[in-house]
Amino acid sequence: MEKSKVYFTDFRTVAYGDGLPTKLKKLIRRAGIGQIDMEGKFVAIKLHFGELGNISYLRPNYAKAVADVVKELGGKPFLTDCNTMYPGSRKNALEHLECAWENGFTPLSVGCPIIIGDGLKGTDDVGIPVAGGEYVKEAKIGRAVMDADVFISLTHFKGHEMTGFGGTIKNIGMGCGSRAGKTEQHSNGIPNIDESLCRGCKRCQKECANGGLVFDQAARKMRVDLDHCVGCGRCLGACNFDAIAFNDSNATEILNCKMAEYTKAVVDGRPQFHISLIVDVSPNCDCHGENDAPILPDLGMFASFDPLALDQACVDACLSAKPLPNSQLWDHMTAPGFVDCHDHFKNSTPESEWRACLDHAAKIGLGSREYELIKL
Repeated sequence: MEKSKVYFTDFRTVAYGDGLPTKLKKLIRRAGIGQIDMEGKFVAIKLHFGELGNISYLRPNYAKAVADVVKELGGKPFLTDCNTMYPGSRKNALEHLECAWENGFTPLSVGCPIIIGDGLKGTDDVGIPVAGGEYVKEAKIGRAVMDADVFISLTHFKGHEMTGFGGTIKNIGMGCGSRAGKTEQHSNGIPNIDESLCRGCKRCQKECANGGLVFDQAARKMRVDLDHCVGCGRCLGACNFDAIAFNDSNATEILNCKMAEYTKAVVDGRPQFHISLIVDVSPNCDCHGENDAPILPDLGMFASFDPLALDQACVDACLSAKPLPNSQLWDHMTAPGFVDCHDHFKNSTPESEWRACLDHAAKIGLGSREYELIKL
């Protein structure tokens, strides 16, 4: 397979020169976004609006830069994301929009409408066949995402407590899934709670939207309700005491594979373009109501027509970077008895796994892991 082209520019600017939004516009124009016929077309720009309390998500200025270019090309852009399957400020369209507004995403600030892709309650989805899917035959994707004529992803590249990193494939595959679609992707692993480590703080229960955790008042310990747990993994990220682990060691690998298949359902056979910014690289997802210090420096902005090549390029850039002091990654690497995985994502979150996602994406023909990096 021919190498895909990935375009790159750093975050450096000069006094009285162009700002970063203008630099992003130049990047995506150079990467060829103008090759897409957008005249009179509806253009979905998929991004994460950030959970309330989290401030590491992408600034609205970047979204406006992309929307401005789309409008210059004759397109009708809208920002979109789908509702979450867990408690928080984005589990229905009303709260999701209020969260987006509070985090700075309004039609005025981004220059286009904001539409929640799977409707008011997260039930407005369509079944999309996955060509070559091994785990998913029909993906449940937010209707507005699929109604668009052109699809653009704008991704904040960061760490993730389960999938190692959250990149373009996760932004598309998990992000465009309806609430039912997200549940399907998360439904393999079942958590196990080590009661000797459980403090009875109930923090994990606050993250469970499905009644999968029940607190034993007598024992002051949390228990798993197997009849209701969907294996979403939110409890894993919520526990500060390492009391929760997953019984199915393949659960994260399968989650990664399902994300790749959901991504293929979204982008197959339609005009697409992808942008990823390695900035404010928090160790966990923007779905958290908080964000820890960045584990890696701000590395740059990347763009490509190939979502897999884009993720691979971002991974390579991150693995070549130096960890930042005063971060989760740094703390782990300087702790007594540290075992180096030679992988910043694994060193930051040892229980995470990311390689299966890129391996499976290549296997099902989502794109190429071979790329040519073109620096601006």
